[in-house]
Amino acid sequence: MAHLAGTDRSQLLLLPEAVDDYVGSDNPVRFIEAFVDGLDLGTAGFVRVQPKATGRPGYDPADLLKLYIYGYLNRVRSSRRLEVETHRNIEVIWLLRHLKPDFKTIADFRRDNRTAFKEVFREFVVMCRQLDLFGRELIAVDGTRIKAVNNKDRNFTRTSLVKFIQEADEKLAGYMKRLDEGDADDDHTPSAGSSRGGEKLAEKIAAIQSKRDRQKALLAELERTGTEQISLTDPDARAMARMTKVGVGYNIQLAVDVKHKLIAEQAVSNQVLDLGLLAQTATAAMEALGVNRIEAVADRGYFKIEDIEACEAAGVTAYVPKPIRGPAVRDGFFSKEVFGYQADRDVFVCPAGAVLSPRHFGKSRDNVKVDYTNRAACKACEMKPHCTRTFRRVSRLENEAVLDRMAARLALRPGVLDERRNSVEHPFGTIKQWMGQGAFLMRRLQNVRGEFSLTALAYNIRRAITLVGVPGLVAAARA
Repeated sequence: MAHLAGTDRSQLLLLPEAVDDYVGSDNPVRFIEAFVDGLDLGTAGFVRVQPKATGRPGYDPADLLKLYIYGYLNRVRSSRRLEVETHRNIEVIWLLRHLKPDFKTIADFRRDNRTAFKEVFREFVVMCRQLDLFGRELIAVDGTRIKAVNNKDRNFTRTSLVKFIQEADEKLAGYMKRLDEGDADDDHTPSAGSSRGGEKLAEKIAAIQSKRDRQKALLAELERTGTEQISLTDPDARAMARMTKVGVGYNIQLAVDVKHKLIAEQAVSNQVLDLGLLAQTATAAMEALGVNRIEAVADRGYFKIEDIEACEAAGVTAYVPKPIRGPAVRDGFFSKEVFGYQADRDVFVCPAGAVLSPRHFGKSRDNVKVDYTNRAACKACEMKPHCTRTFRRVSRLENEAVLDRMAARLALRPGVLDERRNSVEHPFGTIKQWMGQGAFLMRRLQNVRGEFSLTALAYNIRRAITLVGVPGLVAAARA
């Protein structure tokens, strides 16, 4: 039996007469066309929206925006690869009407309009709201780290610089001692071998001295700016915590609506930890969704009393589990949670039934901290080996009632933590694995923010196509 045979390359074919015939009605490029044509690019902040009266004509920002949205939807983020697509990809040829911008023009457009991409992302969020794709009741907030264009060997912390300078000083002292000893030996029995050894030592000393001077200059720059890190390739990138498995990168924050796992708000920060980022992310998502109150769930990394208090003041009902930490837990003693607080009496009751009263007042960051103790009860307590070595001190912040209210909510609704994991992990997995966004292509924080806005927009468009379909989105864009 013969194999399937292709058509002869010299055979004349009756191909469609129009490029439009190659693109079906359910092709995503038709939505990209309708969506971008419905945007007010000038209001969004795009440059060169109005062409100049003189000079060489430039490309319409709408066409370049369509190209980038198509690229991010199809895992093509490089400006050089996008240029190639304009020559060979029938969908891009249809979308750009045979325009073929070079890679420099494409790259400059992304850099020049980095702040405007966030407005395009928000416009699509508004469209999804009109299609009722957001539940607007509960959002899941979480962060992930994405690698920057900066090798970890070109990132320095204050601690690493001080350590290197100290080690360099020790090596230099050792080499100088050996060099002096070699000079003393040469005075008694000069030889060619000892002379060459001294030259090698001198070269090593010069190399270490040069590197030490560079590190000293970096440390002086840290002292001048008051920062803890410095990156040489991308000055805004930071070394992330080891648990994140990302050497040097950026902290990506997402607020995901649990109804359909659509991103309601996204932000990029170079802050290493998530502490302090919950309130600003949740309130921005609440504004984007057009509601006055919303519930937000996050993991233990966001547990910070000032942030929880700010959420409550802004109308965000927070669900954040309390991390089990502190010196007592570290030493194997009872945790603070087993001490019951009685608000009407302002006392703690320990596991043995003793009453701990307020004794000392201090400060924890900007909060008033109260220490509760009962030394007399600790001396005669049979449970002391499980509680403390001397006497037990339990601390409580003056505004800790906000944490008590959140703990009570969590006790009534423990399943909300599973909703967080099931919702926010989906976009992170999709962005990193399916979309291939394991690292950024651009440098500096503002550029990276614009780049990730395109990533988040592409993710939302892909989800919306799955939920509504291309014809439904086209109709909504043209409405």
